[in-house]
Amino acid sequence: MTSNDSPTITMFGADWCRDCVRTKKQLDELGIAYEYVDLVAVPEAADVAREISGRTNIPVVVYPDASHHVEPSNADVETKLRELALI
Repeated sequence: MTSNDSPTITMFGADWCRDCVRTKKQLDELGIAYEYVDLVAVPEAADVAREISGRTNIPVVVYPDASHHVEPSNADVETKLRELALI
């Protein structure tokens, strides 16, 4: 996780989830500050992710404008980060 003055992004994911690993890698490579909620280490956080998304799919990425993506493609994440002027 990097730390700068960017608004906070929260990503709910798990190490066994390929989409989670891919999205986490993308955020790291872009130098985006985010909070990673590991659903293996904090299983009760899965309820929070489900409340946000209405689904059980992960990753759930919550953006500073309170919007979110569920299982986003790299293009989806990049488009949203550009929309928020984070990249």
